[in-house]
Amino acid sequence: MSDDKKHGSGSVSPGDTDQRVGMEAVRRRGGEPEEIKEKLIEAIGAEFMTYYYYTALRCWLAGEEDYKEITEDARLEDRAHFELVMPRVYELGGQLPNDVRDFADRASCPDPELPEDPTPVNILETLLEAERCAIRTWAEVCDMTRDCDPRTYDLASRIYNEEVDHEAWFIELLSRERDDEANPTGHFVRGEPGDAPYSKNHDFNESA
Repeated sequence: MSDDKKHGSGSVSPGDTDQRVGMEAVRRRGGEPEEIKEKLIEAIGAEFMTYYYYTALRCWLAGEEDYKEITEDARLEDRAHFELVMPRVYELGGQLPNDVRDFADRASCPDPELPEDPTPVNILETLLEAERCAIRTWAEVCDMTRDCDPRTYDLASRIYNEEVDHEAWFIELLSRERDDEANPTGHFVRGEPGDAPYSKNHDFNESA
């Protein structure tokens, strides 16, 4: 290989499958792949469990079809967040926990369980606080990776955008349901349930 191609080789030997240049690049920029990997497992553990619990919460919003529709968007987009970031855990040398109970215990957020009194107000409060925890989680990931791990930062910032949307939706609904106040979000219906406009890797050939 020509010597003037400076990126043609580096600290990882040609053909070596035990090392990852992607991890070396993170370290060279001041990041710690092990710490990032662990934080991502915690973050997507929360997304996975939120998807599960939102399934139950949505069922208890029977008769509140507008609330159910928006909860469904958030539920499916949280699943998309898990699926978007899961491969990155492996790229950073990690893997998903083998025991789903361990995975749930490591989640960065409390379980958004069905309230004992499952009124629309109590359910909306549960949904709102779950989204706020998600915002804090992905903001931390962004802070960890902004200057050292462009790939993880890109994934986390896309998810962060959708979690901010979700918080705004549930603020709007809770304000009306509990306080009889208008607190608009400028919310537009997603193209399809769980469309995830920021985080899904849509086919760039698909029509607009």
